Amino acid sequence: MDIEHVFFAYGKTEIFNDISLHVNNHDHVGVVGVNGAGKSTLFHLILGDYQPDFGTITTSENTRIAYLPQVIKDEIPDMSITVEEYLKNARPLKELEAELATLYQEASVANEKKSASILKKAGKVQAQIDYFEPYKMEEQLIDLAIGFHIFDLLDSPLNTLSGGQKSKVAFARILFSKAEIVLLDEPTNHLDLESKEYIMNYLQKYPGIILVISHDIPFLNKVTNKTLHLDKQKHNMELFLGSYETFQKRIAEEKKTNERIAAKQEKEEEKLKKIIAKYIRGNEKKAKIAKDRQKKLARLEQNKVILERLSKKANFKMEIKEKGDFYPLRVDKITFGYTKDHLLYENISLQMIRGDRFVIVGENGVGKSTLLKLIMGTLQPLEGTVEIGEKISIGYYAQEHETLEEEKTIVEQFESITKEISFLRGVLGRFLFSGDDIYKKVSVLSPGERSRVALAKLALEKSNLLLLDEPTNHLDPDTQSLIAEVFKDYPGTLLVVSHNIEFVKNLNISKMLYLPSGKITDFDPEIIEAYEYLNEQ
Repeated sequence: MDIEHVFFAYGKTEIFNDISLHVNNHDHVGVVGVNGAGKSTLFHLILGDYQPDFGTITTSENTRIAYLPQVIKDEIPDMSITVEEYLKNARPLKELEAELATLYQEASVANEKKSASILKKAGKVQAQIDYFEPYKMEEQLIDLAIGFHIFDLLDSPLNTLSGGQKSKVAFARILFSKAEIVLLDEPTNHLDLESKEYIMNYLQKYPGIILVISHDIPFLNKVTNKTLHLDKQKHNMELFLGSYETFQKRIAEEKKTNERIAAKQEKEEEKLKKIIAKYIRGNEKKAKIAKDRQKKLARLEQNKVILERLSKKANFKMEIKEKGDFYPLRVDKITFGYTKDHLLYENISLQMIRGDRFVIVGENGVGKSTLLKLIMGTLQPLEGTVEIGEKISIGYYAQEHETLEEEKTIVEQFESITKEISFLRGVLGRFLFSGDDIYKKVSVLSPGERSRVALAKLALEKSNLLLLDEPTNHLDPDTQSLIAEVFKDYPGTLLVVSHNIEFVKNLNISKMLYLPSGKITDFDPEIIEAYEYLNEQ
């Protein structure tokens, strides 16, 4: 695949300025960059959903591209087909076999010369069929189904699956398709740890091109052999050999260099200021020296701004309005299922003491997000009760940002909290929004930008009970670290759903709630370390 001198903009907003890239057949490339740098846009350009303003994107003949978006939508015409049928349809074997039969029929009645030409074409079609290994298809499908923990769902219609199950099935279908180019946009967002370990091993051996957008560092380190960094400020990109870890080391070296330059500049600035102060009111010669030094000082200050921008951090300290009840949350023997015949869990109980920090663990589809919605009151249990303590205000971070209003600007999301624009600018600046960015509508924001808006809003609400549903999804690694620091010192009560190992380890978690069993244990760092070890293998 070749990208040559591509320019692209959304209206007046420039995204790419003369980008070029060559990807070899078997390259596994991690696509990284701050939120809003154009990572998902690059995928849509490759897919042909967007057309470059200038430049070209080319692939080899008959190249199939498979794409896993961040959010899986029900866009399949017939949602009543089973998971097994949906997976098998990913390989065009029926179409190819029908084409091959037609070619042999044509060859049988054609003259010798034409027949030879038709048989040559038939040979190419047969090669395509062989590529899909039809005799191994059942074995490969079962292997994927077991690895993704969807084997028990093979006979289930698609319209009966949960959101997490649909995500797994969609991912499994892409891998089963054996497409020559695979585009993965945050593929681990909805995966449990065991499934992730299987997929990392699977992708390592994948024979085609893989481009993957991910903020999951262990995943990138294991799956990728190159790193493509998109620069939001320069509107370009650069390809690095090696995994994300190798890329990080390079960036760390550049940061140290920038810090040394900044320290040197600070000394130089002080020296220049003294010279200017000494000579500014002197004779013509001295005044000229002072003027020359003023120009030099201005250049240094400009460089300083650039360096500061490179090291900008969202260091925001969260507060609460009041402590509230000693028991902020009681869940008493709740039973819930979307149908009475299919219960997610039975007799789940949970009591949180003020200041507790719980993490909910379990595979996809066991009802982790559902439990948060039951606590919020957006769903009602079939049996049992949920009791919120006195003077308890709940802050809820929704995984898919449904708490944000699509047609309102970033600023308008905060109308009920504060109308002080200057104050709000300062807060949003800490969450990496600057200038006219704050007047963008939510509908045009990237998932990562939406995450930062939702987190900034949460930070200002001063709630004393936080329910967080995968808060680090869509965030680049640097922003993940910043957010972890914010929540690490949060003074209220915390209940979090997260598969992000590093994030969970930094939250000072006190308890673990396992679903669907409802078992509660003390938080065990060794369990997290074990999961971390599995991810690195």
